[in-house]
Amino acid sequence: MPSEMPCPSAAAASPPLEILCEDGPVIVINKPAGLLTQGVPHGIPTLEAQVKAYLKEKHSKSGNVYLGIPHRLDRPVSGVVLFARNSKAAARLAEQFRERQVKKIYWSVLERPPEPANGTLNDFLLKHAEQAHVEVVSPVTAGAKSATLHYRTLQTGDNGTLVEIELETGRMHQIRVQFGSRGWPVLGDTEYGATRLFDSTESPADPRDARIALHARSLTFLHPIRYDSVTVTAPLPAAWRTLPVSVIADPNCVRHDTSV
Repeated sequence: MPSEMPCPSAAAASPPLEILCEDGPVIVINKPAGLLTQGVPHGIPTLEAQVKAYLKEKHSKSGNVYLGIPHRLDRPVSGVVLFARNSKAAARLAEQFRERQVKKIYWSVLERPPEPANGTLNDFLLKHAEQAHVEVVSPVTAGAKSATLHYRTLQTGDNGTLVEIELETGRMHQIRVQFGSRGWPVLGDTEYGATRLFDSTESPADPRDARIALHARSLTFLHPIRYDSVTVTAPLPAAWRTLPVSVIADPNCVRHDTSV
């Protein structure tokens, strides 16, 4: 594989759209938590709609704007989302995700430290599409799919543990259910066992709308035209500065005491 190279910086965009990279047919966005990636009725904000509006204005397009979406992030998750501006690039990027050629790194704050501190989680997951929920099941369960991730502990505070995760597979809610089923839920993820909210001031009518401490930190993929390796990293949201561990590895976050 060719050596990695940083992605060219994108021109600044008006908030709330945070563009991390624009490079030919590739556009990469830092998705805020609470925003759907795509696929909802008209009138509900989505990242897809925001990116299309940005491209329509930038390139003065009179008709519809094509936007390929080779992967998604859950609504309460922030971080790197990769889009393609034409169908050929979209197909090539989608193939990389299918063939597990994309390196996907996440950061998460867990309510309790994992044991051991570093390791690999292997499970079989069953998706209940009508409930938008996933559970860990026996390998012989009809419809179950294997799920694997690798993690390492970066920091442990009095009320939370920061871990870095590399996804080997890309199942729905995979990180959330694999950690939550072991008693180490993602902070704020009450759907999968968390007992504390990400933000104590939040009181969403539907707990699935609450933010959680899970951030898609970086993606490494092959550029769909040049085929060189590109890595895009997303700064942590400002809200992470209030979390119970000091995220000292990110220059965009203010270091603070680990006590509450």
